[in-house]
Amino acid sequence: MRVTGVSPESGRTGLTVRTALTNPSTRPGLALPGRVTVTAGSVDVPVLHVRLGLVTTAEPDDPSGPRRLVQFHDAPLTGAFVLRAGRGRTIPFEFPVPWETPVTIFGGVPLLSLRMALRTEVAVEPRLDQGAMVPVFVHPLPTQAHVLAALDTLGFSMRQAGLVDARLPGVEQTLPLHQRLGYWAAPLYAGPMTELEVIFVANSAGLEVILWVDRRLALAGVTHQSISRFRVWHTGAEQRDWVATVDGWLRQAINRHAAAAAHADWSAQISESAHVSRPPDEPLQPGFGLGGTAGGPGVGGGGGGGDGT
Repeated sequence: MRVTGVSPESGRTGLTVRTALTNPSTRPGLALPGRVTVTAGSVDVPVLHVRLGLVTTAEPDDPSGPRRLVQFHDAPLTGAFVLRAGRGRTIPFEFPVPWETPVTIFGGVPLLSLRMALRTEVAVEPRLDQGAMVPVFVHPLPTQAHVLAALDTLGFSMRQAGLVDARLPGVEQTLPLHQRLGYWAAPLYAGPMTELEVIFVANSAGLEVILWVDRRLALAGVTHQSISRFRVWHTGAEQRDWVATVDGWLRQAINRHAAAAAHADWSAQISESAHVSRPPDEPLQPGFGLGGTAGGPGVGGGGGGGDGT
């Protein structure tokens, strides 16, 4: 499938920009192949540069602030050149998709209101940019897909999928934003918690999964919140029992949440589960596991996970 975005013709230069993607569907860690075609009108056009960027709509860290369009990753395509009148130039590209890119599609279905696009910026003069945007559909890494499927199997219901234009404190990130997937608690876990937010931070070696319990209720003054972090490698993902793994993470997160509760109503721990008969794996040691491709093996460490911090 090929998707094309065309900029409106500039009244000052007559320049037209067309961006075509060979396939608009991708995954974190892969590359988007395509080409940009720029065509001049009746006059020569001095182009300063051509750049590509991923854009999406995100909310600020302050919940009261408005959502806005954010370009969170970009890469240069060409430097300066002169496009002669009536002539065109086609520039092929392989645009790298960062490992931390938010997921917008799961199971072939858009995640609620999440949208993303690739924007082409053709700088003609310092204050005049010609742009064309084409939609991009980001599918999850296999590790991410397994976590989402396990949550569904365990009875969690997604209530919200959003992007926050802020970094997470204490978490190593390369992008200036992060994705939060909000769930209503499944019946098996209801009581010790009401809501769950899931955050993914991926790199070439593995996936960090952050479970944030009852954040919204804590902001409203109803109860407290707690955060637990777990880590798994991409390698060995197909051999892992993901329902058991995610259930183990949830029990550990809930027990930690209950231990910090200020009232007895929130202190009941989950001691057993129908889905797991063992605790999560031992924590991975930091600094292990480099290389690998999107969804492919990384070097070192096997398939362990469970860095609950």
